[in-house]
Amino acid sequence: MMPLTLADMGTAYTIKRVGGSQEVKKHLEDLGFVVGGDVTVINILGGNVIANVKDTRVGISRELAQKIMI
Repeated sequence: MMPLTLADMGTAYTIKRVGGSQEVKKHLEDLGFVVGGDVTVINILGGNVIANVKDTRVGISRELAQKIMI
């Protein structure tokens, strides 16, 4: 397992775990980052991660991306 920030761009991964407080987990879940779901990193800009999840592009901070384990 590794954090989303270390993912190779353009490769599809399965989300294994989402960490953080209940509020953080809920926020990430609302964005589509759920355990068992697929995620692909599109780009990393200034530390922020742009990912494709559930056919939608989502931008999240590096701190949040560190909590998503693939």
